[in-house]
Amino acid sequence: MKTLFTSEAISKGGRSGTLQSPDGLLDITLGNPLETGIEKRGPNPELLFAGAYSACYHGALVNAAKKLGTPLDDSTVRTLVSLVEDDDDAYALAVELHAVLPGVDRDQALRIMEAAHVTCPYSKALRGEVSFKLVVD
Repeated sequence: MKTLFTSEAISKGGRSGTLQSPDGLLDITLGNPLETGIEKRGPNPELLFAGAYSACYHGALVNAAKKLGTPLDDSTVRTLVSLVEDDDDAYALAVELHAVLPGVDRDQALRIMEAAHVTCPYSKALRGEVSFKLVVD
């Protein structure tokens, strides 16, 4: 396996603290929807993850469409990341990946989404650990 690049982030204060990168590109004060008064102070970890996952999955979607011979124009991916609590009071994530693929029929769009879900690094990392739902919008 060949490492293409490595990103680094440092957190202080947990879910209600800050995130920074040594290069200064990331410098965020977090909000926490579970804590009154700071819920809107900044993005929460799930929002940041949803954004990162959306971009990564969208790249995999474009690649999958090319491999399946379906050109994509003006496609969008909307990612919902939910923090859930199970019956044992443990926390987990649930993810919904929604795609709009203009000009692509629903069956082909779902094939493209499924192929992207197989190759997307975020999907691969979470497989078996997270509840997923793929939706063609």
